[in-house]
Amino acid sequence: MGPPKYVLLSYDAGYESDGEDGYEETWALCADAEDLFGDPPPPSRGMYELLGCAPVGQLDAALTRARTEGSAPLGLLVLEILDKNGERAGEWCLEDVRVLGDRPCARDLSRCDVTIEAHRSAESSDHPHRPPLSPGYRLRGAKGEPWGMCRDLAQIGEEQLDPLEPPLRLLGCAPQGALRAALDAGVEDLGHAKVVRIDTSGRAVEMAVEGELTAWIPSARGRGLIDLTLEPWSERPPRAAAEVWELWSHGRPAEPNLWSRCGFEGREFWLGTAHHLRDRGRDDAPPGATYHLEGRHIIDLPGFFCALGEAVNGPGGYFGRGLASLNDCLRGGWGATRPFTLVWHDAPHARRCLGVAPTVVRPWTYEEILEFLDEEGIEVRLA
Repeated sequence: MGPPKYVLLSYDAGYESDGEDGYEETWALCADAEDLFGDPPPPSRGMYELLGCAPVGQLDAALTRARTEGSAPLGLLVLEILDKNGERAGEWCLEDVRVLGDRPCARDLSRCDVTIEAHRSAESSDHPHRPPLSPGYRLRGAKGEPWGMCRDLAQIGEEQLDPLEPPLRLLGCAPQGALRAALDAGVEDLGHAKVVRIDTSGRAVEMAVEGELTAWIPSARGRGLIDLTLEPWSERPPRAAAEVWELWSHGRPAEPNLWSRCGFEGREFWLGTAHHLRDRGRDDAPPGATYHLEGRHIIDLPGFFCALGEAVNGPGGYFGRGLASLNDCLRGGWGATRPFTLVWHDAPHARRCLGVAPTVVRPWTYEEILEFLDEEGIEVRLA
């Protein structure tokens, strides 16, 4: 039997919420897991209408563009909830907003009803509630820039309920510590635990799931080993995580472009793993550096960011997973300092692939990425 793939750690919600490190106790090393992965339902991306909207700034520009091109990217939209005096009473956020178009507002022809498509922010409640007599919402961008006003927000369609999932089974576990003591004492309530994927040297790769241990049986994988049942309360890793974790099973990759072996979902998950395992102690390169972006494997937006992360920070490197996070990386602390030059090799290949897939939500195009980098002061040389 090969090295264990997972470690089971004790979990304490109090310590976790306080952000304390090192409190976990190792309860078991586990050879494998069953029913660990499960693709979550699509994020709560939906259609919304900004009713009675008076757009300004970037929202107005995106709306003008959507009228001619069919849609236009906008980014993060913050809706400031106003009280009856027009003062801020809270906020509600939509992410990755794309403006689809508008129509005249029936109640006020000087305004319009703007149709958008977006993800609801994970920190936002199901739907914003305006206080009585509120004039509506003040619209702002990610940096607080004013984007206008709207009198109300309507959601088009309803969200679907999450499907039921089976419990997780941890196979071939060697119990130790408090878990071993609880099993020997016949304790039925085994407590809360955290499952972490580890590499072949025993270093943590990424947290997999948290939940409650509910049962155990002797394992067929060896004498003294057990199989544990865990009911997750956190979101399970997607199925794409399995292939990514295998590519990271010997530590941070030393070979570039391993992410290109993954499918679309795998490339998206790779970005999260690279972000989690980035070298936090590394200093930024000085301004004026030149980075070479290998473009021959870029067939979609996640692939572009996988390649960009490796161009700046080497194999397995991270430098954003979307234009909003790239904007943060360009502010420093992530490996590069502006101004710098990006030499984009095999650029025509990316031009053919980016932003042309027949999806409902059109991804950022090759031209939009170049425009964004230019606005951020990054010189791009196409090679």
